[in-house]
Amino acid sequence: MPETPVLEGSHARLEPLDLSHLPGLLVAAQGGRELFRWTSVPDTLAGMRAYVEAALRSKEQGDAAPFATVRRSDGLVVGCTRFFLLERWSWPTGHPRDGRAAPDGCEIGYTWLNASAIRTAINTEAKHLMLRHAFDGWGAHRVCFHTDARNERSRDALLRIGASFEGILRAHRLSSDFRPRDSARYSILASEWPALSERLLQRLQRP
Repeated sequence: MPETPVLEGSHARLEPLDLSHLPGLLVAAQGGRELFRWTSVPDTLAGMRAYVEAALRSKEQGDAAPFATVRRSDGLVVGCTRFFLLERWSWPTGHPRDGRAAPDGCEIGYTWLNASAIRTAINTEAKHLMLRHAFDGWGAHRVCFHTDARNERSRDALLRIGASFEGILRAHRLSSDFRPRDSARYSILASEWPALSERLLQRLQRP
C-alpha cells in the first residue's frame, strides 16, 4: 500500500491517523450523542484508543487508510474518516495495472464530525480531498459509500456532493444500535470525477 500523505485544503487537513490524535478525537466526540446516532463513535478514552488501534491494524494489513480531520483555522481535531475495503482487481499478467499497490476501488466511510464542524465547508472539502486522492492519486475506477438507510442527513449529503444512489442492501452491516442495518449505497466513477470535482470546487468558493 503506498504511503498516504497529508491531504490539505483551505478549510480542512486530513492527517494520517495515529495515537497522537487520541486526545483531540476524544474531545471531538463529546457532546450530544444524538449527533452520532447512526455512527459508532466512542466517548471514553479506552473506547477511543480501541477505535484508533483497530483502524491502525487495518492500515497495517493494507485494508484501510484512516485520517484525523483537522480544522485548519484553529488546528483542532474535529472528527475522523477513512478509506477502507481497498480493492485490488486481478488484472492479467502484463497488463499495465497488474501488480499495482494502489487500489482499483474503495469505500469512504467511518466518517464523523463534531457539532462545530457539521454543515461547514470542512465536510465538503474533506470529501473532495479524499476523492481527488482516490481518482487522481491512486487511479481508482470507483469510490463507494454506504450509510444507514435511516440516516437522511448523510444520504442528502452524499447526493449533494454528486454521488449516485445505487439501491438498498438489506441487513448489510451491524448498525450503531446493534441491529442488522439496511445500507443505502452510493458511488462515484472515475469518468464522473472531473465534472463532479469542478462542481465541488465551485461550492467551496462560495461565501
